[in-house]
Amino acid sequence: MRWPLTMPLRLMFFSLKLVIRLKVIALSVAAGMAIAYGLMLRESSRSWGLLPGDADRPLPGDDLVGDADHVETRSIIVEAPPSAVWQWLVQMGYGRGGWYGYRQLDRAWSPVASARSSSAERILPEYADLKAGDIVPTHEGGGFVAKVVEPDQALVLYLDDAMVREQATPKNKRASGRRARGRRRDGDMPPFRLTWAFVLLEEPGGRSRLIERFRMNMALKAPQRRGLPFMALGIFALMRSQMLGIKRRAEQAGSSGD
Repeated sequence: MRWPLTMPLRLMFFSLKLVIRLKVIALSVAAGMAIAYGLMLRESSRSWGLLPGDADRPLPGDDLVGDADHVETRSIIVEAPPSAVWQWLVQMGYGRGGWYGYRQLDRAWSPVASARSSSAERILPEYADLKAGDIVPTHEGGGFVAKVVEPDQALVLYLDDAMVREQATPKNKRASGRRARGRRRDGDMPPFRLTWAFVLLEEPGGRSRLIERFRMNMALKAPQRRGLPFMALGIFALMRSQMLGIKRRAEQAGSSGD
């Protein structure tokens, strides 16, 4: 039997279509597995760092974003008194003590020209005097405003889209030296308000309970809201690394007698 000359071409195109379909199926399966894994991580992350009652506990600063549509609360026991933990909280910020999280995050929030690419490992007395209304910088041109400063008890940081626009003046843009490529234009920024609260409670035996709460209200379109679970994973990763970093520093400082 002799095959028509078109038969090899038909077989080639059939094979190509089959490969393409298999790739699409494989990509779909991979995407489905990634989404499922992300949702599984999200579900497991909900239980990390939550001591009984802390999720429902009213905290200072809750009223600043009373209509929050996203809330993350985490807590951890620190083997040091609140006054010792407070020293690390009050010096946080860009160009100050850093944020005590993953080194990659600290580098992103540290001065470009700084020799210190990670957070401080000691108390910096020059940054101990923080007052309500002061800026806790995330970059050279601005950052959060400290709305609540209650020594040894509570620190609440606040940020909204109006503040970001105000801080992004030409003067501040020049001060920062450069703008990140691909950054959203100010006009495209959705309205938002957020608070980041750090609350210290005294525990028996000279220990502390550090509670962090992130509250946010952001005007997102329906497609953007589908990404909220994955944004929440990023917030969780930041809070977890930071809380463990604060715990380690405060406990090491206490054990060394500093």
